[in-house]
Amino acid sequence: MRDELIELGDLFRAYQQRTEPDLALLADLHERKARAFTTWADVSGIESLRLEARRAEQAATAARFQHQQRTGGIADSDGPAVSRPLSVPTQGDHARSVLTHVADHTPLPGPEARLLVLMLTLRTAHTGTGNLVGQDLTTLGLTDPEDLVEKLTGCGWLTLPGTAADLLASRPENPTSITVPSLVPHEDKAGPFTFGKKMRAKLSGWAQKVISDKKLRKAKATAGTRRSP
Repeated sequence: MRDELIELGDLFRAYQQRTEPDLALLADLHERKARAFTTWADVSGIESLRLEARRAEQAATAARFQHQQRTGGIADSDGPAVSRPLSVPTQGDHARSVLTHVADHTPLPGPEARLLVLMLTLRTAHTGTGNLVGQDLTTLGLTDPEDLVEKLTGCGWLTLPGTAADLLASRPENPTSITVPSLVPHEDKAGPFTFGKKMRAKLSGWAQKVISDKKLRKAKATAGTRRSP
């Protein structure tokens, strides 16, 4: 493992000396780094190493995406399927990481529960806490948002300072503070996401605009349709 890390360091330094970028090579280096740090984390049990591995995986994905864009490797049909695309490749990577997490950790069945968990996860992804108002929920087109919130608090996935009814009644001048305990980072365990506060706000804002699109509202789109972007 030590020899592998030393060699990787040499390869990254050599890459920095190149006069022309080679994004495919850079992606391979990041993938190799991710594998090395994952192995190191498995052996040592140090969670910060696993976080480094995830960062390297995301860097590899971004480099590979940029390489495909430069070489014409992405067909037009593979482009964004929504009218509000994310502005940079890394935002797409982070959005997919949140979608994957929600798919694996939603505590309740059904598309409406998954949509609500997705939006609450995006709102609290950085620290496990965030602010919410009633309008954030009513714009989702849920059949019974109060009941869903009560079920999420009842199973312990979500905590509130008051009741679900209080949350739905809250306004921008007095938002409700919410907490998703599983997303709160601890000294011995990092949170599941690697992006920071600014990226969290961008992702949350983008998702809110997508699911609140006028065309979806006019068509009275279901939760499953709203979540699909």
